[in-house]
Amino acid sequence: MGNSALKSHLETSQKTGVFQLTSKGLQEFPEELQKLVANLRTVDLSANKIEVLPGAVGNFLQLKSLTLNANRLADLPAEIGKLKKLETLSLNGNRIQQLPPTLGQLRALRTLNLSGNQISEFPPGLGTLRHLDLLDLSRNKIRSIPATVSELQTIELNLNQNQISVLSEDISLCPRLKVLRLEENCLELSSIPQSVLGASQVSLFSVEGNLFEVKDLRDLEGYEKYMERFTATKKKFT
Repeated sequence: MGNSALKSHLETSQKTGVFQLTSKGLQEFPEELQKLVANLRTVDLSANKIEVLPGAVGNFLQLKSLTLNANRLADLPAEIGKLKKLETLSLNGNRIQQLPPTLGQLRALRTLNLSGNQISEFPPGLGTLRHLDLLDLSRNKIRSIPATVSELQTIELNLNQNQISVLSEDISLCPRLKVLRLEENCLELSSIPQSVLGASQVSLFSVEGNLFEVKDLRDLEGYEKYMERFTATKKKFT
């Protein structure tokens, strides 16, 4: 991409606070963006070939949305935790294996998209994200959901297409969790904690494509309570 094109993008972004440059074969995070640290609220660099997110990303203190879907990122810098106004972080389709502990400092975060990465353990330390609406960890390599999941404040947790065979019953303690997606995993019916059905806030529990027939859920204790929540939620939206 020519300098003149980048220059005109930068000039527009200075006025709008939005920098979007997708599918341009970029191999690194544009250094020139540093000139706009005071202005930028939205950055979208999806579908490029960026392998490293530099620590300088922590300088964009006004940033509300950062999207780097379909790049080649293997990790994130600790400095990302400085983005105190960030509400959306979207990193679908990268090569990320684990998250820096500083991610838990993004107190304004509402949406965290990490679908299609190489995460093999459920990320710890996200319980501090009090405003989280969606945590998308679908299409990763997660095998089990530990007891620490109970700290999560998210409303929706998407774990579709992982390799999960163990689900801690403490997931039923998540105070705001309404939508739990576990489609296409390795769960047996006996792995489903009855507390998710009978004693949680979950009103949409999606488990198609596991090692049991979905209709067999009806035999579990607590299923009727779950259906009451499911039906009440459905009525609200119809």
